[in-house]
Amino acid sequence: MDIISLYQRAGAYHEGHFLLASGRHSPKFFQSTTVMQYPEYAEQIGSALGQTLADLKPDFVLGPAMGGVVLSYLVAKNIGCRSLFAEKALDEQGQKTMIIRDAFKIEAGQRFVAVEDVVTTGGSLLKAVRAAQAHGAICVGLGFIIDRRKEHLPLEGIPVRSLEQIYFDTYAPDQVPQWLAEIPLQEI
Repeated sequence: MDIISLYQRAGAYHEGHFLLASGRHSPKFFQSTTVMQYPEYAEQIGSALGQTLADLKPDFVLGPAMGGVVLSYLVAKNIGCRSLFAEKALDEQGQKTMIIRDAFKIEAGQRFVAVEDVVTTGGSLLKAVRAAQAHGAICVGLGFIIDRRKEHLPLEGIPVRSLEQIYFDTYAPDQVPQWLAEIPLQEI
């Protein structure tokens, strides 16, 4: 499956100056919500990522809300297990974290994979992973549609699988090159 072409056909691949969720600046952006609005594309992605992760035999698939909810469902459907999601919340110190609702029953020792659309640092996905681990679940793998990291290594020791690996430079706010700074910034 050619993920980049699929994003281009859906109008979900953009060039310009973007502020990513990680706080970094990028000249390119993959808008997964645009591609996932088309059921035929979403099903293809969910099927392909499910096939990539099925041998890990998870009890459930976890996605961070909101963007990971549909992806988690489609991957779980293709693996044949439950789909859960983690939601943004504030901890006791007022720091951003993720939680899993009590309605989602997780038993200690259950195996899970966590999925995300596009990963630059993996920070958001790891917050979701920690939320499930707090219930005693064991993360056996991470699945991405697109892995944008420079080095495609495990994240915090967790094996990673992706449908596409593509790297291009991103920049800290104080290190944005002049050519990129001249392009109007789009927050996403």
